[in-house]
Amino acid sequence: MQIKKFLFLLIFLFSINISAQELSGLIATESRLFPESPLNDKQVGTYNLSFSFKPELYYELDNGDHSFLFVPFLRWDLNDEERTHFDIRELFWLYYSNDYEIRVGIRKVFWGVTESSHLVDVINQTDFVEDIDGEQKLGQPMINFAYIQDWGTLDLFVLPYFRERTFAGEEGRFRFPLLIDTDNELYESEDDKNHLDFAARYTNTFGDFDVGISHFVGTSREPRFIPAFSQGVTRLVPFYDLINQTGIDIQYTTGGWLWKFEGITRHSRAQRFFAFTGGFEYTFPDINGSGIDVGVITEYLFDDRDQQNLPSNPFDNHIFIGSRLAFNDVQSTDLLVGSVINHETGSMFLNLEGSRRIGESFKLNLRIRGFANIDEEELFYGFRKDSYSQVELEWYF
Repeated sequence: MQIKKFLFLLIFLFSINISAQELSGLIATESRLFPESPLNDKQVGTYNLSFSFKPELYYELDNGDHSFLFVPFLRWDLNDEERTHFDIRELFWLYYSNDYEIRVGIRKVFWGVTESSHLVDVINQTDFVEDIDGEQKLGQPMINFAYIQDWGTLDLFVLPYFRERTFAGEEGRFRFPLLIDTDNELYESEDDKNHLDFAARYTNTFGDFDVGISHFVGTSREPRFIPAFSQGVTRLVPFYDLINQTGIDIQYTTGGWLWKFEGITRHSRAQRFFAFTGGFEYTFPDINGSGIDVGVITEYLFDDRDQQNLPSNPFDNHIFIGSRLAFNDVQSTDLLVGSVINHETGSMFLNLEGSRRIGESFKLNLRIRGFANIDEEELFYGFRKDSYSQVELEWYF
């Protein structure tokens, strides 16, 4: 059914291309190699293949005062039917004035400054079947009013519909030992996914400081999990609490230094907790005249919520150490390598990401993820056999 919906939208997309100002996008093929056998014999073996398609249609009128953006997304996965999915990442109308902007439709909004975790990024739901790093997001229906003044920008959000988190299916990798029952999710609100959420964010620059202050009231994008026994099988049912979350993010730039901090306090019926991520990135430019910039990144992650209730944030007392290389060549080659380490147990989540343009229309992405010394109390314990290397080739049109 998702594929049929996408094909219908695709035909519509190209049928209106005559009047569109800009039609672009990408088609990608992704190959993953898992060196270890999975924990469950129903899961993907050592190799997986998938394809994705993300066109982008942009149209504007009245000298740019009004514009429309449409970005659908399709993923087809060889093995995991839950990872084969269609989503509208963005579909919204923008009205632009000198001191305010109005956006209505489906959007992706990003908040945050730190590298290893984005605690304040609370608007969009995580597309967990795309990637476990939390960077990929589902489109969120919203009305957004931005008031832009010399004293800063105030963004107000009305969020009329909730998107539940995606999870791997029985055959997929990166699944918990117990399957997630995404067909029977529970909500604290009697309105379920139709609960009306609200958010506000103030941003401004004070000298070398970039500051954001935000508040969110509504259904949490991070579910708790409740064990449920049905037809002889125990599954985990996602439960979405109503929350109040206040957040702050600060970035201080001086010379080659970037000092970053994100902190939140969140209250729900289940618990109140505080979490923060903070650290720095220092860049050594043009190493030995090579043109290569090398950045050194260090961050500390803290979260005091009850870790026995299967929280969505696995990093409660961890250190992130990493390095970023920018080659500054015509192919825009870059590399990021890092590890999140639990200094108490020695558990490590390893990550390497690299990319390089090929010609005018292609881009090659490399990703290596590893899990080492994972303690049985860690949320990632169920992924301990899921280290992998990934090669993705993107064609831009």
